[in-house]
Amino acid sequence: MQRLSISLTTLSLVALAGSAGAQPAPDAQPPAAPAADQPPAQPAPDAQPPAAPAEPTPPPAPAAKKADAPAVTTKWSTTFYGFAEGDLIMDSIQGPGEALGNGALARPANGATAATFASQHSQFITSARNSRLGFRVSAPTVSDIKPSANLEFDFNGNQPPGITEASTYVNATMRIRHAYLKFETPVVDVLVGQYWQLFGWQPASQPGSIQFQGLPGFLSSRAPQLRIGKVIKAGDVSVDVEVAATRPAQRASGYPDGVGGLKVAYDKLKAHRIVGSSGTADDSAFIGASVIGRKFSLAELKATPVDTLSANGYGFGANALIPIIPATKESHANALTVEGEFITGGAISDLYTGLSGGVALPTTVPGTGMTPAPAFTPNIDNGLVEYKVGAGNVVTVHPVHWQSFGVGGQYFLPPSGNVALVVNYSHLTSDNAHAFNTAARVFEKQDYLDANLFFDITPAVRLVGGFAWVQQTYVDGVQAKDYRGQFGGLFIF
Repeated sequence: MQRLSISLTTLSLVALAGSAGAQPAPDAQPPAAPAADQPPAQPAPDAQPPAAPAEPTPPPAPAAKKADAPAVTTKWSTTFYGFAEGDLIMDSIQGPGEALGNGALARPANGATAATFASQHSQFITSARNSRLGFRVSAPTVSDIKPSANLEFDFNGNQPPGITEASTYVNATMRIRHAYLKFETPVVDVLVGQYWQLFGWQPASQPGSIQFQGLPGFLSSRAPQLRIGKVIKAGDVSVDVEVAATRPAQRASGYPDGVGGLKVAYDKLKAHRIVGSSGTADDSAFIGASVIGRKFSLAELKATPVDTLSANGYGFGANALIPIIPATKESHANALTVEGEFITGGAISDLYTGLSGGVALPTTVPGTGMTPAPAFTPNIDNGLVEYKVGAGNVVTVHPVHWQSFGVGGQYFLPPSGNVALVVNYSHLTSDNAHAFNTAARVFEKQDYLDANLFFDITPAVRLVGGFAWVQQTYVDGVQAKDYRGQFGGLFIF
């Protein structure tokens, strides 16, 4: 991504003050005496007349060595960046938005159950909502503390319910992607604000695709957080150790999520790759691991809850970026890069885009014998955990398990490397989603595949065409599918 940088520097001003009759510096040449037949030079119109000669003065003392004037400089800098993107999208079914995400697809026919209307009809979307604006600001380093900040926005913000299609796609709502400050010191680096989740080492692990991030079956999440870490270098090897307290999945839990990560990079091997639809980077080969722990405090399953039920969430992630054919400083033509991730855990569905699997929390209180059953209002989002009513109406809470792996390959065609073929695949499963809800509503397996052709006409202009396939297998064996074709154009600045 190209960047336009605006930097402000103050000029160092050095002034030497002197009085009339001041002596020249030791290395200056004395003024030449006027020729005998020439009249004395006249002063400039605004110059002061020369002072009358004083009594003869003794020879001047040697001039003192000139001291260096103090330089006053500022090193504030601001980088304005982003891209304008337009997309044309066609789906074989109705329902998905610009981002395929992990939302439930419309079900086809199943025996005596008729197909849904949406599963039998296609749709076409045009959108510019993935366009992006950002500012990076850095301030002068003071006492070895280097501060910076980042503000980044796109136009995929929440839309009010009942809004028309015209308003959705034409009058898009701006949203925050990143808003954080960071200060780096020789000992530790600190980040405060909204940024990519440390879990899964995002965005270093994210694939390239014309599909809007996050792709089905791949982690993609940002969160307000406090992060502390440091990169330790030892020759060509860099070790990144970080911990973070991030926004909890349930604010009623009373605790932040705890995340930790370790990443080892080999800086001598560079993997040329595309990140998302617009980013291009030469990143060091790395392997990384991360963990997340979270706590939940749920309202008891009663019409008027008094006590709470506790549950814990957890996750483990492993990531790798491998340059099969490394890029060089001179060219990235013929570069081949492979990246992959493996994720497993419970109550982590919010770390994917739009994932619930169809698992929904109860809205009524069971086992009361009342008609209608008393209403129940959960104090947590759907898809993370579920209530289970056992013998004697004993209620327990369980995290919904999810496990996924994803792999992507990127090849930059010679001779210029301006054309790239990018392919991604993911597989997502749950071993207990079926235990909580009806078979017609819950899917427990998902497969995703896409192929993309990137063409950089200039460093600022990129065209991308792509095809994607996603299939979800419901608990009752029904398979819902979507085939998507997408074309996008980007102006990157």
